[in-house]
Formats: sequence, structure tokens, C-alpha cells
Amino acid sequence: MASGKDKLVDGLYGLGWAGVKKLPEPAAAALGRKIADVAWKRRGKSVLRLESNLARVVPDAGPERLRALSQAGMRSYMRYWMESFRLPAMDPRRFGTDVTMKDEHILREALASGRGVIVALPHLANWDLAGAWVTGHLGIPFTTVAERLKPESLYDRFVAYRESLGMEVLPHSGGAAFGTLARRLRSGGLICLVADRDLSSSGVEVDFFGATARMPAGPALLAQQTGAALLPATLYYGDAPKMYGRIHPEVEVPADGTRADKTAAMTQAVADAFASGIAEHPEDWHMLQRLWLDDLEERP
Repeated sequence: MASGKDKLVDGLYGLGWAGVKKLPEPAAAALGRKIADVAWKRRGKSVLRLESNLARVVPDAGPERLRALSQAGMRSYMRYWMESFRLPAMDPRRFGTDVTMKDEHILREALASGRGVIVALPHLANWDLAGAWVTGHLGIPFTTVAERLKPESLYDRFVAYRESLGMEVLPHSGGAAFGTLARRLRSGGLICLVADRDLSSSGVEVDFFGATARMPAGPALLAQQTGAALLPATLYYGDAPKMYGRIHPEVEVPADGTRADKTAAMTQAVADAFASGIAEHPEDWHMLQRLWLDDLEERP
């Protein structure tokens, strides 16, 4: 049975989906900025963690610069939510005008090859809008994985929301997701995975902005097992409603080495692509959790 807190969280998200999409777009944007600024001024754990993460990305930033970055980061984060609440009601024709993707031809050519394609993204700007661009503008369905959230009703809302945009959503928990993703790739399909944080025992250690973090092995393992093309992608916001992105060159499977060696090298290459995009637009990186291993060791 759901707890009172779970019911409250689910109710707030439900209110967001029901209410925000009915607001005029400027009003929704203004509401998002207001909520972001209130949260930023309270200096809660999430804001402080965001600021700590940004200090690694921009190591030469002083206190004033970091505070400005974290405020911009919270506004970017709330812009993500306001946009996401409105996406199901948005005219699909806008996906082609609101989103501009550099080197889109890399994705199109990989899909045309019939090998299957894995697009790996970090938590930059609005990855749901990027997914809507794929389904609504390119007209290509894809499969993704979602973390099981609590309460269960909240997870169900996320799944229904993403499926309404044309995505197939698999639960992250359990071992069945990997096999389903592999089948989709072998049939020439597209999968998209947010892949800049993995604190499980299967996470691959990478050098990320000069310190060790863990990122998921799944994208590299799937590419090795199925022969699919592994393409990192990064995103950033322009002036509303514009969002921009880049499809990075394919991460090739190394010719030599063990499976673990290949997985480590490929995951590091993905991390390097993510770092390039995050360094250019740090305010659009929505990482409000611990990521680096030495930050995890700070916990009592």
C-alpha cells in the first residue's frame, strides 16, 4: 500500500501533467523559473550537490560563478519539467523546428545500414524532447529503459507519458531488459539510453573531469553483442523553445583485448563525448545526485 508521502508525490506529478500543459507556454516557463529560483535560494541538498558537481566541471570557477551556474542549472532543470509536462499536448510538427541536431546524418546513415543503433545520452537539457524529435520528426520508433520509481503509480505515469510520445519503455529492474534491447537491435531497431550515472556493481569506472565515476556497461556490451552502432549524443538549450544537440561519431569496438577491456575502452569514449558536451554547457547538466566515487565515500 502506498504511503502518505508516496501519494503526495504522485499527486503533485499528476497535478503537473494535468495543469501545466493547459497553461500558455510563457506562463509555464515563468512558473518554472519561479519554482527554480525558490528552490535555489533555499540551498537544499540537491542544489548544493549540483553546485559541487559543477565545481568539478568548471574547476576554475569562483564562488560567485558557481552560484550563478547552479541558479542557471536549476532553471534549466525546471525548464525540463515544464517542457516535459507539455510535450504530450504539443504539435508534433514543432519537434522539427524546436530541435536542431548537428550531424544528424550520422544517425540516419547508421539506421540505414540496418545494424541497429544505440544512442547514449547524459542528463543534458531535455532528453525526452530529443526522444520526441526522433519519433515525431524522424518518424522512427525506439526503445528505452526507465528506472522503477516509487510510488509505483508514479512509474506508471512516466511510462504512459513516454509511450504517448511513441517510445517503447522497459523497466530497468530485472534481467529481461538487456535481452529485449538486444533483440530490438538485431532487428535493426533504435534504442536510446541515458547513460551518465551507474552506481551498481556492474558500472564501469571512467575518468570523468579528472576523477573516477561509474557509468553503465550496457551500451558498450550491447554494441559488442549485436554489432549495433554506438552513438553518443549531447544536448543543450537555446532561447526557449529552441534546443540543440549533436550526434557524435560512432564509438567503435576495439579490435583487441578481452570483453572487459573493450567495454572499459568504449565506456570511456562515451564518457569523453559526454564531458565535451557538458563542459560546453554545464548549466544544462541536470546532475543533482552524487556521481564521483570519492563523493560517495563521504557518506557516513
